[in-house]
Order: sequence, then structure tokens, then C-alpha cells
Amino acid sequence: MGLSTHVLDTMNGCPAAGMAVELFSTDGNTATLVKSLVLNHDGRTDAPLFDNNTIKVGTYRLTFDVAAYFKARGVELPEPNFLGKVSLDFGVANPAQHYHVPLLVSPWSYSTYRGS
Repeated sequence: MGLSTHVLDTMNGCPAAGMAVELFSTDGNTATLVKSLVLNHDGRTDAPLFDNNTIKVGTYRLTFDVAAYFKARGVELPEPNFLGKVSLDFGVANPAQHYHVPLLVSPWSYSTYRGS
């Protein structure tokens, strides 16, 4: 089933189209960049981050460039920003299952959960 993500902009009530996202594999304090991408018009990736054949048991990090996204939308943010980049560390225990990591975000808060 693989790995996917979806970002919703809760300040404006819309998908976070154009937000930059990075996916890392992690091992302790070491993070290795797997891919960088920009979310589409629906706040999603155009393809799974990993498909069923490439996802492996392990730990990962998704990093979302929240400040750059809101600045590009014309939101006046304080310096320094309250949220710059949001990093979510998570584990994949069973690669036969689907791992969906959504982010609900504003310039001042975020939440996530394991979706379906």
C-alpha cells in the first residue's frame, strides 16, 4: 500500500498546494534525504512517496516547509516565525499496510495522525 501524505491549510481552509516537502530515512540521529517534492493542487503528492514494493520497515521523517508556504500566500509572519519547518518522525512496522501521514497546519499550529 505504501506511504502517502496530504497537507491541509487550516488558516485558509484549503489544500496546501505548492508546499515543499522532504522525505528522509532515519537511523538514530542520522537522516538521509530520500526525495524532495512540491505538493499538487490538492495538497498531495502526484505519486506515493513509497509504493508497496519500495517501502521498508524502518523510521522516517517528513519535513514540511510551512513558513515558506504561508509567506508565498502573502501571510505576514513575525521574524522569527513561530513555525518554520515542521518535521514528523514516524515508524513503519508493517510495510504490507498503508501509511498515510496527513498534516493540518496554520502558521501557529499543526496536528497529524496516521490516516488510511
